[in-house]
Amino acid sequence: MSYYDKHVFFCCNQRKPGESCCENHHADELRDYAKGRVKALGLAGKGKVRINKAGCLDRCEEGPVIVVYPEEVWYTYVDKADIDEIVEEHLQNGRVVERLRI
Repeated sequence: MSYYDKHVFFCCNQRKPGESCCENHHADELRDYAKGRVKALGLAGKGKVRINKAGCLDRCEEGPVIVVYPEEVWYTYVDKADIDEIVEEHLQNGRVVERLRI
């Protein structure tokens, strides 16, 4: 059994000015927001959900991006409402959010 039920990685890579990257879309700020939502909903901790910052996940052109393991589901997002939907639908209820899937 895995230590976490779901492990979420937010690409927070910052590339050179003018290059596409997830941090240009406030990825770090939205990762912090997701982490807070997961904690507030009681989803964080051993056997539950872990939100992590990642370096480049090499999909910045599709970004910003996150990946949820063990399902290997990749998402893009725009704002806090998208993060709320991913947290509530996928992390809390186990339903993939198809409209945000890449």
